[in-house]
Amino acid sequence: MTRRTDTHPDLADPRIGAPLFSTWRVGTPLRQRRTVEAFAAAWERRPWPSPALLGHHLYTGHDASTVLHYSQWTDEQAHAAFARTQRLERVDEIDTAVPGIERLGLGRYRHYRSRVPEDRAARTPGCVVLVDVEFESADPERQRAWVDAVFEALENEPAPHPGGIAAHFHLSTDGTRVLNYAEWESAQAHQEALAAPGDGIGSATARWERVQTWPGLKSSTVSRYDHALGLVPD
Repeated sequence: MTRRTDTHPDLADPRIGAPLFSTWRVGTPLRQRRTVEAFAAAWERRPWPSPALLGHHLYTGHDASTVLHYSQWTDEQAHAAFARTQRLERVDEIDTAVPGIERLGLGRYRHYRSRVPEDRAARTPGCVVLVDVEFESADPERQRAWVDAVFEALENEPAPHPGGIAAHFHLSTDGTRVLNYAEWESAQAHQEALAAPGDGIGSATARWERVQTWPGLKSSTVSRYDHALGLVPD
């Protein structure tokens, strides 16, 4: 069966072979809440889809319009089987409850590196920040090198903001994007970090400038979310 949880997911769980991210545009805060409720109802009335699904989490965007999905699959073949045989009936039920949902696509990733402090277990994220970085062309080596450069900048950051909890970097399977799922104590803490000297998160250092001017870097977008629903096997 399916069980709800308020616990934030462990993105560095080594069992996760296929982390999937997708965004639904629903339009208003009321429709965000109704979408989360409809999703929970559609899943809780059915058996857990597969032992290969470790958890599925929903987040409401601070843009008051979107709902983010993050699912933890052990492999993509298991997800493909679910999509063929079980997904449609759940989607139909959700769309009946909340008509007009715009699904913006599914992102397929692999977890690459996480930066998690020793006191992570004692700190509960109050805000999740997604940083979506796109490069001009597919290059898996560039993806990894860029993330490694970010870690070097983080490890040498002279004034780290205390509100940052953890960062989990994922590489898209098509070689063109990096997604950082960052955990913060609050949205205000993240806003304060952005307002500090420097271009974005991080001080005005040569290491951060290297990250921000990396060859082939096309765009970088930042979105804030609240964890709204966690579903796990019972």
